[in-house]
Amino acid sequence: MNLFFLSIWVIGSGGVLALLLSGKFSAMKTVAALVIGAGCCTGMLDALSRLMQEGSVQASFAYLNTLSLEFRIDGLAAFFLLAIFAISMLAALYSFHYMTESGKPLRTAANYLFFSLLIVSMALVVTAANMITFLLAWEIMSLSSFFLVIHDYQTAENRKAGYLYFVFSHVGAMFIFAAFGVIYSQTGSFGFDAAGLSPALKVLAFVFAFIGFGSKAGVFPFHVWLPHAHPAAPSHISAVMSGVMIKTGIYGILRMYMFLDLHAPSVGIMVLGFGMVSGILGVVYALGQHDLKRLLAYHSVENIGIILIGIGIGIIGVEAENPIMAVLGFAGGLMHVLNHAIFKSLLFMGAGVVLHQTGTRTIDALGGLMKNMKITGITFLIGSLAISGLPPLNGFVSEFFIYMGSFRGISSQTLVFVPSLLAVVSLAIIGGLALACFTKVVGVVFQGEPRSPAAKDVAEKGPAMLVPMVLLAGACAVIGIYPGAFMFMVLKAVAALGLDYGRIPMEPFASMSAHITLGATIFLAVLLGIVALRRFFYQGKSVTRSGTWGCGFTRPTTRMQYTGTSYAASILEFFKPAAPLEESHPPVSGLFPKGTHYHSHIHDIVEKSLDPLIVRPVGWLFDRLRWMQHGDIHLYIGYILLAIVVLLFFI
Repeated sequence: MNLFFLSIWVIGSGGVLALLLSGKFSAMKTVAALVIGAGCCTGMLDALSRLMQEGSVQASFAYLNTLSLEFRIDGLAAFFLLAIFAISMLAALYSFHYMTESGKPLRTAANYLFFSLLIVSMALVVTAANMITFLLAWEIMSLSSFFLVIHDYQTAENRKAGYLYFVFSHVGAMFIFAAFGVIYSQTGSFGFDAAGLSPALKVLAFVFAFIGFGSKAGVFPFHVWLPHAHPAAPSHISAVMSGVMIKTGIYGILRMYMFLDLHAPSVGIMVLGFGMVSGILGVVYALGQHDLKRLLAYHSVENIGIILIGIGIGIIGVEAENPIMAVLGFAGGLMHVLNHAIFKSLLFMGAGVVLHQTGTRTIDALGGLMKNMKITGITFLIGSLAISGLPPLNGFVSEFFIYMGSFRGISSQTLVFVPSLLAVVSLAIIGGLALACFTKVVGVVFQGEPRSPAAKDVAEKGPAMLVPMVLLAGACAVIGIYPGAFMFMVLKAVAALGLDYGRIPMEPFASMSAHITLGATIFLAVLLGIVALRRFFYQGKSVTRSGTWGCGFTRPTTRMQYTGTSYAASILEFFKPAAPLEESHPPVSGLFPKGTHYHSHIHDIVEKSLDPLIVRPVGWLFDRLRWMQHGDIHLYIGYILLAIVVLLFFI
């Protein structure tokens, strides 16, 4: 593991060097981006080499002379490390031209420091081999990402987002502590070993862990922090948080399932159910958003749902003793972990370029950006097609394998039929809604005419922002057309789950990958043929451009264009019970009516319910206990002594 730890030290050094060079803004950014990027590149190469090898590697260090920090890299850890280091490397490059606040050098340096800590802690989380190591790395990850969320702390909205994220992170951590506590109470060991647990305690530990890890992953209904935190953070941090940080929650769920050795059909049904609800409601809430980054944040909830659908199908397949169904489900879910990291990072970076050049994230204030921002527009379009699950891009590949796993369940004559059918229906609904949502985004933001002065006369600047987007868009296409090599890495991760299937055969998956490649090749050949024919028939002919036909109206304005709200209105009406719509539209009245306006807001039912059910009662209780906070240090010491005396009765 020497190369892994070297990459960790290099990445950490990049953050420290940024702080030391904070007085020289350009030098600080250059050194930080290059050193962090170099460390990530080293870690990525090490992860790739681990995926090509059999077995695992381990290392341990003494901690406080009493505890042991243990690390282990197997196929599952290496697969997540690959995504973490690859996306973080591109985000470090992107940050060079994105972080342009030369008047705030210390804040930018602190951003690089916490960014490096976030990368290091994510890598340590997925390589931790015991509870102490895992929880220590988990807390560093939560704290470093909290400081990144409140980067622009002058804004009250950003401070609220950071506070909300902090609360959910630590409530989730308490559930993880509870899960580990249940295991430790029976085994007396901090190692990931649950051999002495009864089936009931295994299920209890998994439920606690699922809530804790689900909170970090953004699983509905534990997702409330996510649409607030991702828009608040700088765009390259949003890309890392959405692309890979929330996947540590998925890693935790898989690792708990693995070492608990669960054999309970209800667990697969539970994971599948949460996945279906997260996928459908995540994309529904995304459809109703007016903020571009907030819309993308809700799509993280949707894609975490797709991943959980794949994992749920895998667990159900294990319990039904259907190996092909199980491997297809797990492989599709893990493939979507990588694919989502790629296209969601691309989309957040594209949104960052839009914000950087226009100064606004409001969808209905944009428009016509494709004319002057072609690289951003084309790469964003590729990411939009990929996240919608359309061929020949990578989102289609992972969803295809989840579909195939579900169809395996439908074809069986057991109780697996119903959940498998529900998984297929849910995936179809999610795909259709995602396509509608990104048709809205691309159409309103990049097509048409500018809807406000902010969207006029913009231009692409900063090659350090554009190059990562081009690379990610290329990765979407390469995985979508040639998924075979990537499927090999995914199957190495699936094999690490210890499903007792022996060596997973590559033949069926190689055949499926080959058919995907063939279909993608035919599609591209037809597309290129159409382009060639068009060029041939239009050769030598003059092509003129003019405004869109206005149905005889000679004075068209941008106010006549579709808005994102009007485009999504009919779909949102259907889901109104789950996504209540609040509208503000003062009526036009009188002989000389005053100006009016229209504003709509989709309420997240969980967030709306939190206030009356939890926030207000807890606030009321703490207000009643405020007398304890009197400022007298002597009584505070008395509280500590009283707590120790009470605890002695239980030890």
